Amino acid sequence: MQSQDALLSKDELYLFNVGQLFQAYRTLGAHPIELDGQKGVRFAVWAPHAQSVGVTGDFNGWSEVGHSLVRFGTTGVWTGFIAEADVGSRYKYAIVDSSGANRLKADPFALQSELRPNTASIVNRIDGYEWHDRDWMERKKRNPPYDGPMLIYEVHLASWRMDAPEHFRTYEQLSIELVEYAQTMGYTHIELLPIMEHPLDRSWGYQTTGYYSATSRYGPPDGLKVLIDKCHQGGIGVLLDWVPGHFCKDDHGLRLFDGTALYEDEDYRRAEKPLWGTLAFDFGKPEVQSFLISDAVFWLDIYHFDGLRVDAIASMIDLHFDKPDELKTNNKYGTSEHLEALDFLRKLNETVFRHFPEALMIAEDSSSYPAVTSPTYLGGLGFNYKWNMGWMNDMLRYMETHPDQRSSHHSLITFSLMYAFSENYVLPLSHDEVVHGKRSMLHKMPGSYEEKFANLRLFYGYWMTHPGKKLLFMGGEFGQYDEWKDFAGLDWELLQYPLHDSMHRYVRHLNRVYLDTPSLWELDHNPEGFQWIDVNNAAQCILSFLRIGKKEQSFALSVCNFSNQSYPRYRIGVPSPGRYRHLLNSDEADYGGSGISIPKEVSAESVPMHGQPCSIDVPVPALSFGLWEKIG
Repeated sequence: MQSQDALLSKDELYLFNVGQLFQAYRTLGAHPIELDGQKGVRFAVWAPHAQSVGVTGDFNGWSEVGHSLVRFGTTGVWTGFIAEADVGSRYKYAIVDSSGANRLKADPFALQSELRPNTASIVNRIDGYEWHDRDWMERKKRNPPYDGPMLIYEVHLASWRMDAPEHFRTYEQLSIELVEYAQTMGYTHIELLPIMEHPLDRSWGYQTTGYYSATSRYGPPDGLKVLIDKCHQGGIGVLLDWVPGHFCKDDHGLRLFDGTALYEDEDYRRAEKPLWGTLAFDFGKPEVQSFLISDAVFWLDIYHFDGLRVDAIASMIDLHFDKPDELKTNNKYGTSEHLEALDFLRKLNETVFRHFPEALMIAEDSSSYPAVTSPTYLGGLGFNYKWNMGWMNDMLRYMETHPDQRSSHHSLITFSLMYAFSENYVLPLSHDEVVHGKRSMLHKMPGSYEEKFANLRLFYGYWMTHPGKKLLFMGGEFGQYDEWKDFAGLDWELLQYPLHDSMHRYVRHLNRVYLDTPSLWELDHNPEGFQWIDVNNAAQCILSFLRIGKKEQSFALSVCNFSNQSYPRYRIGVPSPGRYRHLLNSDEADYGGSGISIPKEVSAESVPMHGQPCSIDVPVPALSFGLWEKIG
């Protein structure tokens, strides 16, 4: 066995032990190296309470004892160099735990894992891929996202396209098909449901065992780099759904790693996540902080992801979240705030933005915790975006209401503007809303078959012009009728039917209009970018408002008729005289609508209306969205 000092840095392990090693993936795990002229693999694993640790794998016939590792001082890390191992070698750690029991554990820092149901780790290199996205990486540094368009396509790679059950597209295939599709549709970003290694397909990646392993379902890890590289070359950013809140209990994973609650909280009441059957991390433990924050940095550094959507914030910061009384605990102040989790999130965001100032850190948070997107130095959590779950819930409840009943629920579509600028929001229409009996977006809509499509086109128009960035789950763009089936591909065959094909064209056009209309996104997070024209017309269920851009007299007028009554003439107040161009009408025959004729341009008249000095008189079809732009 070589000298430990030749294998690991004391300084790096010190930083790991105090929660300050933020590239721990370069220190721990399995790394091919050359030592004293001999090639092999350096292994390092944190197991402070183990009696002994060995490495067993296909290079030693899966020996019960394996090659022995040596404890590195008081760091709790075991290390060793194995000349017989190489890139591609499969291995596990053979641990004699604190009680003397034998455990076979996958490497928490493994860079690759076997395809389920196998669970071994695989030696791989951390670097070596030749990237071709320099222009993209430089461009995003110059263009902060706040005053730009953001239109996110949320994707579950397994079921986006699937020829047969478990016949998944490879990363390389997706780098062609998915990228071309996203470009055609006009999406600015793709967000991937978790692609970290996980044992159960139907967990969608939310119950992870390999935090540093890109899942082998779609091929080797470099294939994922190809996919991201191609996205960037095509002008598309890539976000990763990241799950630091909990991990699954599978025996080969993190649970009781060295016979003790190492990664999970020692208090079982805090550790248990009964809703999901998982365990919460111990966010106050320094080594766990190094592990998790390094993982966030890893995906941004090694894989060039442009940002992370951080899952289930509400469950992390509330000690009582979805827990029965016997599992509820309080903090030292007697309240349910998880103080260590809050500190961890602040530290996470401070670290990420120190290394990647241009990153997107998006909180999936259903709680009312304040200042989620405020800087930590102002007392915030330090994210730069948060999902607007309140808007989503209110709007889906409203849209599911029959048009005849909507007038009594008018506040559901207006209340969001009371808080729209309190955080930097993303408006999510995500996978969570189209599973578990919730029905697809199209199927949620009331009325006849044709009315369902009209309602959905209207809803998408309102969504696209409401302040905030946008996210749509795959299938929503062509009116998937069945709710999401994670075990099968999307129902692409629906595009042979006229109304689904029309919906697809409408969404593509709506996306393009959004991208080409700066007033819809330049002041997304500024109250000056929004102005109601008519907010109080509950009786007719008609809303109108302005989205205002940075240039003088730059604005777009959104008109939404949520009723099933058409109005051949409807007067709408506007702030200035001149000509107004019709940008989009969801009721066009080409989109499956009634085809009521709408003039391409109108001139504002000096007729005061809705508190404005001028007005336009235009047709407003039933269940329709219309967008007008001042042009002169």
